[in-house]
Amino acid sequence: MAFESITDKKIEELLKCPKQIKNPTTRKSTKAGHEQFNYSVEATDGSENTFVVYKRQNLAEGMEDDFSCGICWIVPNGETLTLKRYNGPSHNHPNKIENEKLGYNCHIHMATEKYIRANLKPEGFAIITQNYYTLNGAFYWLVKECNITGIATTPDPPKLF
Repeated sequence: MAFESITDKKIEELLKCPKQIKNPTTRKSTKAGHEQFNYSVEATDGSENTFVVYKRQNLAEGMEDDFSCGICWIVPNGETLTLKRYNGPSHNHPNKIENEKLGYNCHIHMATEKYIRANLKPEGFAIITQNYYTLNGAFYWLVKECNITGIATTPDPPKLF
């Protein structure tokens, strides 16, 4: 399936539909200098949509802020579309169409019709957030904002400085 037909409305529907993690005790895999957890997720609204949710942490010394978690929709033909991705502040993300850089801040990527039609990475657009500063905090927001149940998460405590 070419993603050119995907609209912002469809992306919003996929993110808002209720979902449940089917394997909350999944095992971590370690490869290429990072550890990752992959979760199988199913919509619970009768739509039969399926998703993969992941958490990934760079294991290199000094790279604690290089983390990511996200949700990918598994299209019926097996292709995947990253709908939303929560990143740490390890890089200065550029929003290419808007010609802006976000600086070294935690940020949330979102798939958009605009980026898909421009033949760019679908989730290439991102916004700065201060809701989290760790992978576990980012994962809390992913689960909350993407209407996912079946796994316990906790937000980051407020920063005191």
